[in-house]
Amino acid sequence: MLAQIPTASLLNPARFRGVPQHADVTRPHSQTSCSDCRLRGSCLPGRISERPLEAFAAAVFAHRRLKHGQALFRAGEVFDSVYVVRSGFVKSVVLLEDGREQVTGLHMPGEMLGMDGLASGRHVSDAVALDDTEICVVPYERLETLSQQAREVQRHLHRMFSNEIVREQRMMLLLGSMNAEERISAFLLNLSERLTAGRYSPSQFVLRMTREEIGSLLGMKLETVSRTFSKFHKAGLIEVDGKQVRIVKSSGLRGILGR
Repeated sequence: MLAQIPTASLLNPARFRGVPQHADVTRPHSQTSCSDCRLRGSCLPGRISERPLEAFAAAVFAHRRLKHGQALFRAGEVFDSVYVVRSGFVKSVVLLEDGREQVTGLHMPGEMLGMDGLASGRHVSDAVALDDTEICVVPYERLETLSQQAREVQRHLHRMFSNEIVREQRMMLLLGSMNAEERISAFLLNLSERLTAGRYSPSQFVLRMTREEIGSLLGMKLETVSRTFSKFHKAGLIEVDGKQVRIVKSSGLRGILGR
């Protein structure tokens, strides 16, 4: 079993290389605690008892605020924490050998990120805020120790890791077997499902990713993404006004996948 990390060590920002000294950081419970957080059901078991809940809340090192375009961590940095998106959106990006950026993931409120560093002890991708974002920073050693002490936390942690694996498998399916219309349909329906899980509107949202970033994520050219969005708009499946998107006929989008 991993040893408990001393409280003084937890409260020392210099210990966390993923949290630069200039970052906008607030201490735990400075505003909203885990017990009354609206996203509690996403990152904690629904029926967690009071003692493990208090222990998890104590494990949260800080709430970190990111501005649009600011990195949460960079590839090559030491892995020592996992992160839960409290508000806003974060993209995962890998830098290719030719200098291009490949978007590999989109993280939404209530979702965990940073697990890419588990295998090697260093992050293999960048995590960049797509708008003003607030993050809960959870030291991984404390989280692992807590999961060993509270079985419901352990099961929920495994479930969150499993969700990330399933998400990656779905992305591979998108890239390997679907045409442009099917990829955009699946992308929009996936966003809707995940927004619903975070207690947001499933049909009306602001698309934080640019068309170019969506193309990078889905393996499509910018022109193809824009053309497909326009086609869906004309067909009455969605309404698009800049980054504002409203799904008008989710059944129509599912029908495209059903073909």
